[in-house]
Amino acid sequence: MLKPKITKLALLSIVAASACLLSSCSAPETSAPVAGTSIAMTHEQLKDKIMGGWAGQTIGVVYGAPVEFKYQGSIIDEYQIIPWHENYVKYWWDKKPGLFDDIYTDLNFVNVFEKYGLDVSTDTIASYWANTAYHLAHANQASRYNILRGLKPPHTGHWLNNPHADDLDFQIESDFIGLMAPAMVNHATEIADRVGHIMNSGDGWYGGVFVSSLYSLAFASGDVNFIVEKAAQTIPEGTSFRECIADVIAWHKQYPDDWKATWFELQKKWNRDVGCPKGVYLSFNIDAKINSAYVAIGLLYGQGDFTRSVDIATRCGQDADCNAATAGGVLGVMHGYKAIPEFWLKPLQEIEPLNFESTEMSLARAYELSYKHALGMIERAGGSVDENGVSVPYEDPRPVAYEQNFVNTHPIAREKIDRSITDSFGFSFTGNGYILYGNMVKRSKVDPDYIDRIAKRLGSEVFGLAELDDNYVAEVEVYIDGSLDETVYLPMKNTSRRLEPAWKYQLSEGHHDVRLKWNNPHPDYEIRINDLIVYSENPPVNPLPAL
Repeated sequence: MLKPKITKLALLSIVAASACLLSSCSAPETSAPVAGTSIAMTHEQLKDKIMGGWAGQTIGVVYGAPVEFKYQGSIIDEYQIIPWHENYVKYWWDKKPGLFDDIYTDLNFVNVFEKYGLDVSTDTIASYWANTAYHLAHANQASRYNILRGLKPPHTGHWLNNPHADDLDFQIESDFIGLMAPAMVNHATEIADRVGHIMNSGDGWYGGVFVSSLYSLAFASGDVNFIVEKAAQTIPEGTSFRECIADVIAWHKQYPDDWKATWFELQKKWNRDVGCPKGVYLSFNIDAKINSAYVAIGLLYGQGDFTRSVDIATRCGQDADCNAATAGGVLGVMHGYKAIPEFWLKPLQEIEPLNFESTEMSLARAYELSYKHALGMIERAGGSVDENGVSVPYEDPRPVAYEQNFVNTHPIAREKIDRSITDSFGFSFTGNGYILYGNMVKRSKVDPDYIDRIAKRLGSEVFGLAELDDNYVAEVEVYIDGSLDETVYLPMKNTSRRLEPAWKYQLSEGHHDVRLKWNNPHPDYEIRINDLIVYSENPPVNPLPAL
């Protein structure tokens, strides 16, 4: 297997690629478009931009791959070289197919719109989504579990039913929306409403609204400041997401030549995850606000330079491949596929005709379908399509509906449990909510070859060694203060699994007793409880005296 390496020539190529892009790009005019006017493009220009979006996104995914979640709450400084070289995309394609989840989850929705039409309903999208074969995590998997258990959107992505509702899942799979709604940002956010509430709500949904708007607006302007500021206007004022992106825009104006200064201000104010149990009180942060803010930093400080934008978004850390992918995709739309330097594009072209794991979709097919869908959307929006080209009605952004998750639900404690349940388990807490961080695992010895196969598919993080075809389902009753609150089902099968054993929010503030009773225990399985996270309607108070 080809090992990734970086050479002096490759480093010089990165610099050359940046200069090449700036000198050869064919970005739109930087003057601000006006609502009610139309943007004319030839068919070749439209398709070139759509191809650039998909290509830039995939390039960003691979560039950020070696540092994904390796830097949690810290900058990836310039002394660390992030590699790129010939055959590098194919190296990751063979090594870790699951790395491309940003792309193949996007393509899942492209396929839905192709199969069922541009007016496809949320329920149809959700049903198709729930029956995909590939591995999902966080809000995506929580929504799939909810759908398979009979819940319908938007309840599947609501934070009371999905603790990962503020995670960035929809953010990283919403790129396709902007590509099918060029310059028609309000049409893009309508599609985002249909799709995004399947797996997210609140800030998690806003992450996808923001990203789809960035892509859509990149068809209309070559000014990244305009694109970021207008995309932010799709998010309602008074939300934490809007405030976070507004802060980045303001800090960019305050520190126009120092992206690290803006990054540091962002960390001080916004680096906290209150929902995802993997991140609460820990350095891991998959919250949509801060990761979307990293995208904004990459775009604002990259100032239209593909290489610099992707590199800065990556070096902000956390979900580095996803954030680099969005920055690369937006710049790919702005400049077009043909303007992406060969240094970046040639390694990508090696995998363009290949189908992504567990799909019948390739980049080559994505180029064609997104172009087809964009033509359909242009006509639906009142634009025109003829043999000479397209006329796209530009839309000034309107804010979407107001949503805010985890209202009056503040994490106040994270207690280490480290216990395996084989029959029942009880605990007490004082607050208005809780979540148990843990998973369903198999106790019997696992074949090392099996572990290697799963690790190759999913990467280094193997979620409880979840079996692909294990049909065992644990049935667990959850009692709160002596009364049966719900019966939860914990499938061992990977695609059906429930991520957390139990949670409950918005209880009355006070003392509560919780007991889990496993009705059908099996000696080959256990429910592993790692941590108990406790919530309260009252924010935690620092006991130290004020300085």
